[in-house]
Amino acid sequence: MKGNNVEVRIGVRHIARELVFETDDTAEVVSAAVEAALREGTVLSLTDDKGRHYLVPADAVGFVHLGDTEKSRVGFGIG
Repeated sequence: MKGNNVEVRIGVRHIARELVFETDDTAEVVSAAVEAALREGTVLSLTDDKGRHYLVPADAVGFVHLGDTEKSRVGFGIG
């Protein structure tokens, strides 16, 4: 199931930088994949909007943040 792009930020234990990418999957799909990997102790497998695959062992996941990728608008709004 595809939806609006979702930004995924994964904090990996013992790694200073976050893994950040956008996916075409919905936040619900990504959240379910994260929960399943953590519950089962398997590998978290996600695909970005360019078709690249990301594999992170569940025991290395420090955190996962999901957010919209709607870009900030430049200019002035009325109202």
